[in-house]
Amino acid sequence: MRHTGTTRPRRPAATRALLTAVAALTALTATAGLAACGKPESRPRPDGTTSTAPSTDARTTQALRAVERAVAAAGSARIDSTTAMGDLLSTRAEGALAWSGSSTGTLRITYTGGSLTEPLRKLGTTSMDARLLPDAYYARVGEDFARRMGGRHWIRYDFDDLAGLPGDAGTHLRDQLSNTAPLLPVRLLLASGTARETGRETVRGRAARHYTATVDVAALPDAGLRRQLSDAGVAAERVDIWVDDRNLLVKKVEKAEMASGALTQTAYYDTYGVRVAVQRPPDGDTEDFATLMGATGS
Repeated sequence: MRHTGTTRPRRPAATRALLTAVAALTALTATAGLAACGKPESRPRPDGTTSTAPSTDARTTQALRAVERAVAAAGSARIDSTTAMGDLLSTRAEGALAWSGSSTGTLRITYTGGSLTEPLRKLGTTSMDARLLPDAYYARVGEDFARRMGGRHWIRYDFDDLAGLPGDAGTHLRDQLSNTAPLLPVRLLLASGTARETGRETVRGRAARHYTATVDVAALPDAGLRRQLSDAGVAAERVDIWVDDRNLLVKKVEKAEMASGALTQTAYYDTYGVRVAVQRPPDGDTEDFATLMGATGS
């Protein structure tokens, strides 16, 4: 974490809440998933082998494993996603993400509605540029918000600082932002044990196979993933993915009822293998999240 060596005025609790909201909103939209991309644990069989999807037919399981391998190997893609969480939040995110090695990416996130975004709108922040780097991610705020940070336009969220926040929320944010590969919906289908192919459809002009399942959270074999979804108040989740002839994900939709309301997230992926170049914002125009939170008396 960078320290400026200067003493900054203490900021009110409202600013602290906005800083935390920026972190949460970016994590949700940047990763385009409902939970961190943990790999489902295997269940032992009497013969010593393992299975993650005991009731999904072998052909579908094999096809989904091929998608998992192809997406992981592709290393990067362009993304266009929308998120709606009841009356609390709706956003659109466009950009490119890379996951070959450390996760990196650039996103333009637009707040399209919801009560969580109202404080940001009042500060003139209706959209935000986000940059993900191996050690941190950066969020660019509007001019009114920047004036509260001494004229600096970028907030730096160090992953170690996020992990140090009270409870599990910070660790969850760090894990989300460190795993940008769109593998979670595929792994949820594998873990569900009920995945099936429904046929072929056209997605934005591309022929694709459609797979679907309803995930019973209580029955997930991955304890960490089960806990994350349960803590969010999710008992069941509908997952749909569309896959092209190269076994690459072209679209995914996740729907769930959460404690905070209905959540729907739709993401489109294309241009796999695209070069993703992420430039670190200038130090002189950047302030650390931990420094700002300390200035609020947190």
